[in-house]
Amino acid sequence: MPDPLARPTISVPEAGELLGLKRSSSYEAAHRGDIPTIPVGRQLRVPTAKLLAMLGLA
Repeated sequence: MPDPLARPTISVPEAGELLGLKRSSSYEAAHRGDIPTIPVGRQLRVPTAKLLAMLGLA
């Protein structure tokens, strides 16, 4: 599997998996604003740069 952090955006479930969250918890966190997201069409995508910055890994 390719490294998800090598892509500019990842899916909400992928971000949640990196954070140790289940799929439903990932979407709940995204809707609360705890996981940074951008809308792309009908999908919510997580910008990897913002996720890494949020985690202090940028």
